[in-house]
Amino acid sequence: MNMAITNQAQTPKTISHRDLYEQDFYLWIEQAANLLRAENLNELDLENLIEEIESMGRSEKRSISSNLRILLMHLLKYKYQPEKRSNSWRYTIIEHRKRIQEDLEDSPSLRKHFLAEFDKIYADARELASVETGLDINLFPCESPFTTDQILDKSYLPA
Repeated sequence: MNMAITNQAQTPKTISHRDLYEQDFYLWIEQAANLLRAENLNELDLENLIEEIESMGRSEKRSISSNLRILLMHLLKYKYQPEKRSNSWRYTIIEHRKRIQEDLEDSPSLRKHFLAEFDKIYADARELASVETGLDINLFPCESPFTTDQILDKSYLPA
């Protein structure tokens, strides 16, 4: 069985970089990096490379949005259901805050996305908190009770 895996991993050199994209994505990435290092742009699959780079940017934005949504939902639950506070909620708050901080440290320009999408993401988190807790959505304010500084402050927990 190892022989089949080894044979599949060996791609003939006659396959173009563009064709490799559909056949072996990881090998396509390795070849793209090698072609870029060698400044061999003629053989590079530029169309798919551009698409993948743009996709990476969208993925980074989704990561910030997703982690912010979960963080806000747990901060709301923590604030409006104090009797149900748990280590699990604190862990989730800490974990998603760290993920956001790491994303912002790696890509400071994502802060614009964080701020631009904040109100929309808060509205989503408000709805999710209502569904998860069973509390009426009107219990949660329409505008975030937390500032962006509080959300990113590793020591902040709502009273």
